[in-house]
Amino acid sequence: MTEFALLDWVVLGLFVAALIGIIVWVSRMKEDTSSDYFLAGRDATWIAIGASIFASNIGSEHLVGLAGAGASSGMAMAHWEMHGWIILILGWLFVPFYSRSGVFTMPEFLERRYNAASRSILSIISLVSYVLTKVAVTVYAGGVVFKEVFGIDSIAGIDFFWIGAIGLVIITGIYTVIGGMKSVLYTSVLQTPVLLIGSITILVIGLYKIGGWNELMEICGNINVQYTDDNGNVTYSSNTDMMTHLVRSANDPEFPWTGVLFGSAIIGFWYWCTDQYIVQRVLSGRDQQQARRGTIFGAYLKITPVFIFLIPGMIAFALNEKGLLDLSSSDAAFPALVSSLLPAGLKGVVVGGLLAALMSSLASLFNSSAMLFTVDFYKKYKPDSSEKHLVKVGRIATTVIVVLGVLWIPVMQNLGSVLYEYLQQVQGLLAPGIAAVFFMGVFYKRATPKAGMWGLIVGFVLGMFRLFVNIFENSVNPDGIIYQYFIATNWLHYTIFLFILSIGLIIVISLFTEKPKPEQIKSLTFGSGTPEEIEETKNSWNKWDVIHTAVIIGIVIGFYIYFW
Repeated sequence: MTEFALLDWVVLGLFVAALIGIIVWVSRMKEDTSSDYFLAGRDATWIAIGASIFASNIGSEHLVGLAGAGASSGMAMAHWEMHGWIILILGWLFVPFYSRSGVFTMPEFLERRYNAASRSILSIISLVSYVLTKVAVTVYAGGVVFKEVFGIDSIAGIDFFWIGAIGLVIITGIYTVIGGMKSVLYTSVLQTPVLLIGSITILVIGLYKIGGWNELMEICGNINVQYTDDNGNVTYSSNTDMMTHLVRSANDPEFPWTGVLFGSAIIGFWYWCTDQYIVQRVLSGRDQQQARRGTIFGAYLKITPVFIFLIPGMIAFALNEKGLLDLSSSDAAFPALVSSLLPAGLKGVVVGGLLAALMSSLASLFNSSAMLFTVDFYKKYKPDSSEKHLVKVGRIATTVIVVLGVLWIPVMQNLGSVLYEYLQQVQGLLAPGIAAVFFMGVFYKRATPKAGMWGLIVGFVLGMFRLFVNIFENSVNPDGIIYQYFIATNWLHYTIFLFILSIGLIIVISLFTEKPKPEQIKSLTFGSGTPEEIEETKNSWNKWDVIHTAVIIGIVIGFYIYFW
């Protein structure tokens, strides 16, 4: 258990004080319009955008899940953390279209490109997924992490899990309601360096304790990858698949190379290029140049989670193998390292980093969810609402989502392990249809409103059907067609199948329906921009943007070569 020294409390107190100072400063800024509240007045610079992209992405799935994945299966999940190259696609290919459209939300972009039905469908999908998966899992894991790190079972007879989880939701909710997107952006500028400093410290001390990088690779390089199912049965990936291998054999039950290389890219494209949760940071940019450079900065930062979360998970496994660490479970890897390795003072920094990551993720979720409700539902049905009224509705919507997050905690406490187990797979089921609709909408001029709408519907329905039958797997006939195609099929292969099916469906329906009028797709598809818009985009980048982009791609390629 962690023994928090006075110095740790002082360091943590200074971090919280700085956070409060930023929130008070932001609260005094003018927020008369919905653009001010939800998109920081569209005046954000590349530093704030990049830091917010990174800080918003780092949540419980990293603090608990990624470090835990490193401790249990090694490098398998690193594919998702090498998606800096996909963030570059957002900056270079999609920023111009989003900027030209002037939209507030991704569903609004679909309405411009396709029809109003597509907008409503995506809004509903996004809101449900945010509240029931991202918010819920972040809150649940927050309670678990703080209970483990502080080493406190209860206070005044109240389980410390509840204190940590509810406190996290309420504090984050307050500053998100007060400051909107500006709170998210400016607090991220503080939270990101704190998170990086704390996590890098864990990495360095952990490598020192284990005996260096070569010793870590030696231990993990001799451990065969294995998976344990719900019944406790152990399955070995392959005699040649070790924890240090990034690309696994085709018969790996979880991460076959045939699925992971393409399936993870589809999920990454959906998350980084089309999900409101991430793209909202780019939409807040002052101009295309600031937005693009924000994605380049965010891509640099995105390379770090492998080293500050996943590899520390492998270090925890290696220390456990050598008898230097008592690892109760793989998910306790990161908190266990904090508890056992760090001296007084540094624990306060790392806990500040943990707090920063959880709060930033929740703040982004609250703000994005409130924006989706306000812009895509409330404003749509009450178009005459004043800007000040929309800001008020946005604050109320954020408050409601905060309350829903708290109410969901008891459910998460009972079902948390199940939901967390399915979290990545849920994203794999949500992603294909949405990714296909956005991809074809921008790069296929012939895509029609009906094609986009049905591509979204069919992709979502088939994805949710797989989730439903997986939950009730024990009740399904193992010899039946449903089991063979919807349960037995590897989840990444199913993601690829859904993406290809959705694209095929969009093409077929488009060929049999009336093609969109030129004015409907003007400035929204590749090659349809005006000469002025094309010139604006051309002038928004220079050689340094290209050089930094090449460096990031080079780092990703080098990583794959080293760990292949």
